[in-house]
Amino acid sequence: MKIKLGLLYGGKSAEHKVSLQTALAVTKALDHDKYDVHPIYITETGEWIRGEQLTGPVEHVSQLQIQESGQAVSPVALSQAMFAVSDTESESLDVIFPLLHGPNGEDGTVQGLLELLNLPYVGNGVLSSAAGMDKVVMKHLFAQAGLPQVKYVSFIRSEWENNMEKAYTTTEDALGYPCFVKPANLGSSVGISKCSNRTELEEAFKEAFMFDRKIIIEEAVVGREVEVGVLGNDNPSCSVIGEIVPKKDFYDYKAKYEDGDTALIIPAEIDERTSETMKEMAIQAFKAIDGSGLVRADFFLTKEGQLYINEVNTMPGFTPFSMFPLLWKHAGVSYSQLIEKLVELAIERHAEKQKIKYTM
Repeated sequence: MKIKLGLLYGGKSAEHKVSLQTALAVTKALDHDKYDVHPIYITETGEWIRGEQLTGPVEHVSQLQIQESGQAVSPVALSQAMFAVSDTESESLDVIFPLLHGPNGEDGTVQGLLELLNLPYVGNGVLSSAAGMDKVVMKHLFAQAGLPQVKYVSFIRSEWENNMEKAYTTTEDALGYPCFVKPANLGSSVGISKCSNRTELEEAFKEAFMFDRKIIIEEAVVGREVEVGVLGNDNPSCSVIGEIVPKKDFYDYKAKYEDGDTALIIPAEIDERTSETMKEMAIQAFKAIDGSGLVRADFFLTKEGQLYINEVNTMPGFTPFSMFPLLWKHAGVSYSQLIEKLVELAIERHAEKQKIKYTM
């Protein structure tokens, strides 16, 4: 019997277009002989639209931007009908694949909704999604786990507005230049700036606060950008290691999603000891946020051989330029096998949760 799989994508987020590209790639990778695929599109204004079952791979993003042909649904109603195939509960979707990036999707909000509906879903849960989205909270958890990181400071918007000079001098005293300014709760390199002086720092603060009420500033480290995929639940495993070599000053949104202006080296040319250390750190980070399903763990590797964990991405994209699927492909796991494994992990985790006793 086919698995009824709901693809949840789009979202009220600055990363809406990234989510669409991810959804497009996933529909092409899915085995439609094994899955009945049902699209659920969240528009940029936050409207949820349920589309007709897909009959095969989708060839263009516009086909996923369901409008008049779809059925508008309300997540606020918390209704079984939101994800039901028909009026009978027995025909409701078996598992949801959230292909959402950024706030209102990757941050635990949608995961909380799916938990309330008691539906299996691919990827990380509420806590790990929220912690993985907030770079400041993430770094606090990594510090508690004893993982080496670069120095950082953070501010909320009201702190900055009340005393901008203090925010700038605190940053300069703690980190110096160059440094990176980032929104705390966005991925995909949105709103990130590299700063070499006070003027650039001031502009970077303004830019980052356009996308979030909290920002993080990190010292710049001269080193290689290396990444590894983690897959699993309680006993996760790691992919091969890859390296990003930006042609620009750093790996920004345009290089990542629009022009492919970067080189991905898979597998990365690093020694076995460093590779094993990195994989151990990645699994330690995965467990520190109580991860499940998947993460991509990003590191800096200095010429002295020092590894610093940068962040984990709890919903890495599946676009043609994305590192996560490529890492697993080089580890011998194809697109379709990767998706099948993620669905299996989602069902496994959901079954485990059903063992929890909620009554006395």
